[in-house]
Amino acid sequence: MFPKWSFDLCERMVSTIHVVSAVILCSISVQDWRCLVCPLASNSSPLQMRVLELSLAYFIYDLVCCWLDNNIGIDNFAHNLVSIVGIGAGLAYEMCGSEIVATLLITKISSPFLHLRELIKELGYKNTLLNLAADVSFAVIFTLARMCVGPYLCYVTMSAKNPILIKTVGMGLLLVSAFWFYKIAKVVKYN
Repeated sequence: MFPKWSFDLCERMVSTIHVVSAVILCSISVQDWRCLVCPLASNSSPLQMRVLELSLAYFIYDLVCCWLDNNIGIDNFAHNLVSIVGIGAGLAYEMCGSEIVATLLITKISSPFLHLRELIKELGYKNTLLNLAADVSFAVIFTLARMCVGPYLCYVTMSAKNPILIKTVGMGLLLVSAFWFYKIAKVVKYN
């Protein structure tokens, strides 16, 4: 469809569509905005189950695309695998929808800016103020969501009467986020 665009950019366009859809659907499916993860360790709502199905399909797609593009780093592989296992477990147990939807919401909220960074570079605007704004927006939103809200969400999930697999996946995602935060901090320090 877009022969001059790279495979990575085309995949990022699909990723952006998923991110926007996921964030909107996650936002709609939150049952109580005063407590993003409430009710804890409960049965998933039908809308939460649809959000999980959509996201599971996307993570499988993303893993296959990374494999086809020979661009699968260990961190991205771990992220996709942990996400697939966690969402699959949530679907199989038909519970923990609140926790998983909240996790999707906070982990995906920075992704549009990540993809925007790459789009800006691909279109030839690498060293511009627009690129800097996208970089800073991504770093700030990623840090606030994954390194401030993320540990709290992991603690709440681990403290509730959730299946051990859900707790393990929560810790795995937090570790992947911490690794990516470390990489972002190195880039910020270098620049």
